[in-house]
Amino acid sequence: MYQAKQTRYDDMVYNRVGNSGLKLSAIGLGLWNNFGSVDPLDRQRAIIHQAFDLGITYFDLANNYGPVPGSAEENFGRMLASDLRPYRDELVIASKAGYVMWPGPYGNWGSRKSVIASADQSLRRTGLDYFDIFYSHRADPETNPEETAVALDQLVRSGKALYVGLSNYSGAQIKVMAAIFKDLHTPFIIDQPRYNMLNRQIETDVLPALTAEHKAAVSFSSLCQGLLTDKYLHGIPADSRAKKGTIPFLHPAQVEQTLDTVRGLNEVASDRGQSLAQMALAWNLRQPAIASVLIGASRPEQVVNNVQALQHLDFTSQELQRIDDLLAKQPTIDWQAK
Repeated sequence: MYQAKQTRYDDMVYNRVGNSGLKLSAIGLGLWNNFGSVDPLDRQRAIIHQAFDLGITYFDLANNYGPVPGSAEENFGRMLASDLRPYRDELVIASKAGYVMWPGPYGNWGSRKSVIASADQSLRRTGLDYFDIFYSHRADPETNPEETAVALDQLVRSGKALYVGLSNYSGAQIKVMAAIFKDLHTPFIIDQPRYNMLNRQIETDVLPALTAEHKAAVSFSSLCQGLLTDKYLHGIPADSRAKKGTIPFLHPAQVEQTLDTVRGLNEVASDRGQSLAQMALAWNLRQPAIASVLIGASRPEQVVNNVQALQHLDFTSQELQRIDDLLAKQPTIDWQAK
């Protein structure tokens, strides 16, 4: 029987989510990959145990996480039932709806029917009574924003979610949704954007919008699919994401495009006494609007290494300048390269 470490809260940092009453662990565990039906359940359990033992309380799911879609929620539900049920009130568990999940016109995007049905399916897969946060995973270009907002509001009013969030929305779209949520008195508190040293677009769009609305962010792709680690400094390992056919978001060409920049960033991290991954996570958390950064993991040791980023969160002005200079020299990356 799993028993969480009594010291789990001693060293973790917890940040308030905007002007809400909720706090998130500064490091959150994303279950997008490595937690599906193709991955060993014992290894998944070891990673989640390690995360919670280190004070990680934010666990991030979506209906389509796997592979196969839905299996990450099912596996997390198994571990919740067998190991984590006594700790449910210490956890912040999130899921999302918005990407294709079942055939036909209702298994995708942001209609009221799709959002409500997807949330109900996710609750069944996980065995939960409610989600702490439920997100709209992406803006629907063909559905009135008010319809998606009302669907999320209904989840809160029916007891299926405590808070709601957005993901992959632009700053302008966030402002529109925030105004609707304000009228509805919906507890909209958070946005989940892609953000890392090699993807900084939200600094001039999303983050200012969130700050103006007194909301927070939790960043995903914080290590840029492993590019911002030491994994690719000496080539592309056979077992890396860049070589995995099941992960379509990182390709060898992108590794080659960023190699010089990543090696320079690794030197800065080394001078700080950190691994590159640790520095990259700390760099994200320098943003006041970012309450938590998501990490992925394929083994427990990665969680331990990443959480150690919290031991050195401060940057000198010289360090930030060195990082900016390196990033300014980075050529535009073709993220569609294959």
